[in-house]
Amino acid sequence: MLKVSNINVYYDIIYAVKDVSFEVNAGEIVSLIGANGAGKSTILKTLSGLLKSETGSISFLDNEIKNMLPNEIVKLGIVHVPEGRRIFANMTVKENLEVGGYVRSKKEVEEGIEDIFFRFPRLKERHRQLAGTLSGGEQQMLAIGRALMSKPTLLMFDEPSMGLAPLLIAQVFEIIKELNSLGTTILLVEQNAQMALSISNRGYVLENGKIVISDDSKSLLQNDIVKCAYLGS
Repeated sequence: MLKVSNINVYYDIIYAVKDVSFEVNAGEIVSLIGANGAGKSTILKTLSGLLKSETGSISFLDNEIKNMLPNEIVKLGIVHVPEGRRIFANMTVKENLEVGGYVRSKKEVEEGIEDIFFRFPRLKERHRQLAGTLSGGEQQMLAIGRALMSKPTLLMFDEPSMGLAPLLIAQVFEIIKELNSLGTTILLVEQNAQMALSISNRGYVLENGKIVISDDSKSLLQNDIVKCAYLGS
């Protein structure tokens, strides 16, 4: 579904992503793990069109997207749930969802909102509430719901557990597993490597902007380097 080949990304003079290549197959959950500053979020922003690679190619469903605008990439089916949720704080819950469905028809937006409210009853209860007044867990639900409004084929999560209590983290990961079981392919960036690898099919380990290890998730959980550096054992 997604093939990333030899991308290099800079923040001004900072060399953030160095000659990275990886693939995501349809139906998979693939995790990118690594320390803060390893380049994980930069990769997702590049796939979303928010940053540009100096080299290489990014192919999604046989479409070259490296130089596409973010809205064009969304229309193709790649949607990004960003780090820190980035909901529109001064808009209501429902307005946030409507924004998420901007590539859809009015009827599809209405149907999508009903589906989100069915999936997340708490959002329905608060549909007129300003998004900035929601709890952290509710904001994460809203960020996921907003992303689902555009009916993604590939859904990218950036640190979905950040700032959440353990019970809410478990709920968010159950949502990710459920979305995948319903046919959505997932690319997951997550500091909690144990949790990420426990639900994913394969994983890539990044260090200083480079992929240093790639394997199926079961093998990565048993890898001594991964265990020592990221799993606390």
